[in-house]
Amino acid sequence: MDFTKMQGAGNDFIIINNMELKIPVEKLSAIAKKLCQRKVSIGADGFMVVDFPEGDADFKMRFYNQDGSIGEMCGNGARCISRYAFLNKIAKQKMKFETGAGIVSAEVLEKRLVKVLLNKPEIIKLDNDIEIDNKKYECSYIELGNPGLPHAVVKYDLQKSEDSEVFEVGRKIRFYEGFPKGANVNFFEVVDDNTAIVKTYERGVEGITLACGTGSASVAVALMLKGYLKGNKAKIIVPGGELFIEIERIDNNVEKLYLIGDTNIVAIGKVMDEDLAY
Repeated sequence: MDFTKMQGAGNDFIIINNMELKIPVEKLSAIAKKLCQRKVSIGADGFMVVDFPEGDADFKMRFYNQDGSIGEMCGNGARCISRYAFLNKIAKQKMKFETGAGIVSAEVLEKRLVKVLLNKPEIIKLDNDIEIDNKKYECSYIELGNPGLPHAVVKYDLQKSEDSEVFEVGRKIRFYEGFPKGANVNFFEVVDDNTAIVKTYERGVEGITLACGTGSASVAVALMLKGYLKGNKAKIIVPGGELFIEIERIDNNVEKLYLIGDTNIVAIGKVMDEDLAY
């Protein structure tokens, strides 16, 4: 089975072209869970499958988390799969593709830089403060797309906190009873009027990843609407690098939400795992 491994801001993915492989959909979850295991297989944050679209899009993006569960969408994954589709002549430089959260548009700007028009927020709760272990946290809740990809945006003193502490708080908020879908937990610390530091505890991965594109975009939306960030462009510093968010809005209504960043092809090869039967 041919595969490509890519990463965007440290968020890494295994990508296959199921237009050619034609693996039954019901087998993809188990394949994802196996291949994404680090040390015993290739290892990745997620598994992405290029498949035939149901409508007039260029292709369908199937996304699976590290644990084999289906993800509605992934921002950095969308950037990587866009460049993959362009390089493999599945789509042109400007494209649109189907995801579990709706149609996504993307453009390969130059070389490794990709810009994705994310699903816009369908639910925004800016004042959604929560209490964990008798401690209150300033929190916003945002869902991108429909069905929505859930994100909690939580204020936290990241520069003075150990990752182990952020992990424990993130794990508890991820399963907070007020989030019926669970949530990706995006901790933020504002640096200046245009910049924020973000660390994300991702559901499905169940840990802190080097980046989360939709999480970074959700942070930018919340911080711009709450006045922490000025203007409509933001730089988000994540453990794996930098992402850039652009927002087009009318008053407090977000009309378009863009995620921009670098992509990197890590490896191209064949899966030879003798324990994997597909």
